[in-house]
Amino acid sequence: MAKPISHVVNRHGLKSGAPDVAIPVAEDLVTVPGSPTRERDVSFYSREYPLETQNIEKAADREWGWTIYTPEVTEYRRGHDVANKPLIDAAAISGDIPPTVEPEAGLDVTEMIRTRAEEVGFGEVGFTKYDRHYTFESKKKWARFSSAICLALEQDFDQTQSIPSLEAEFAHFGTYEVAGALALDLSEYVRSLGYHAQVHSPNDNSGIYIPLFVAAGLGQLGANGQLLSPHFGSRARLLVITTDALVTHDEPIDYGINKFCDTCQVCVDRCPARALVKDRVWWRGAHKNKLIYDRCRPVMVTYDGCGICMKVCPVQKFGMQSVMEHYVETGEVLGKGTDDLEGYELSGKGYFASGELPHMGNKIFDFPHGTKDDWLFHQFKEKLASNGGPTTEDAVEFAEQVAALVAEGESTRSDE
Repeated sequence: MAKPISHVVNRHGLKSGAPDVAIPVAEDLVTVPGSPTRERDVSFYSREYPLETQNIEKAADREWGWTIYTPEVTEYRRGHDVANKPLIDAAAISGDIPPTVEPEAGLDVTEMIRTRAEEVGFGEVGFTKYDRHYTFESKKKWARFSSAICLALEQDFDQTQSIPSLEAEFAHFGTYEVAGALALDLSEYVRSLGYHAQVHSPNDNSGIYIPLFVAAGLGQLGANGQLLSPHFGSRARLLVITTDALVTHDEPIDYGINKFCDTCQVCVDRCPARALVKDRVWWRGAHKNKLIYDRCRPVMVTYDGCGICMKVCPVQKFGMQSVMEHYVETGEVLGKGTDDLEGYELSGKGYFASGELPHMGNKIFDFPHGTKDDWLFHQFKEKLASNGGPTTEDAVEFAEQVAALVAEGESTRSDE
């Protein structure tokens, strides 16, 4: 049954010269531009319980993951880390590099930067205030400048549809490498206009980027916890460049995604880890579907990065225009209930058609939690509680591990 249309969102084509797209938003999908947010709560949690990067907060399972990867994934990830290190290092000092000229007085450079970013390959480009509420605690002294250039680089379509697989991981991490290099080039262009440009690397995140992209009108938060953008849904890698350039900020847009995800629920239903929840909750000031990290992480590590929540999203597979046109025309979710959208294969477990889910068992969810020192103390306490308590060798090993963690922490602080 056809749906009445509330409004149409017009967006530029994905590639230069491509026709613009018109995204119809049905009346029953209308909520608010961007995401439902309680700014007072966002401020409270940022102040009292500041965000921190998973590289610190979840360091124990990050290290554990390397013991779970297949040899093929391990080899590829090590190569990726080597290739990525100079990009991360260059981004880390990018904010200290001075502009190469004096800026032209009063010249708004928004469209100049947007055009250049699209020319080098970024599929979505937007401008917004750099909201420090979403900056990680360990990066607050590092992050500079008041405006954010939000940049999304699309990853290969065919490789993404092979999720979960090593081929899909090539697309995932390979896109990070390309995006990191392009951002450094774009930062040089910003400096050539007379302004600073600090690259917030996609592989050394300074904070949560999605709220900035939503504020810049580049999409809305999906039930899978990912940005659903107009052209490629969540099939992209995100990064930010902050700047003191004279730019005009974009506005958030209601694409209808908030209500559409409530209707769709494909990612929730198809998650092999049962890590996505159907109902939205208020979390740190945002109304969202809260991911259960402790169910997601071990499955993601075990099965080639998983990513099934990305693969089965109709906006990712078909594009927002096609999905919303289909909903307006039929009242249904494009592809829902079909194996074309919902089917996937897990290594060692087989193929799972629409309506079928793998049985994971409890063992896979037994993995290290928290920081490295959190997990170290947890293990030592378990030995204390075991029959006979820890041996002298256990105590010596524990002391050596604590010393190593202290040395690692001191090294990190000296680097900063």
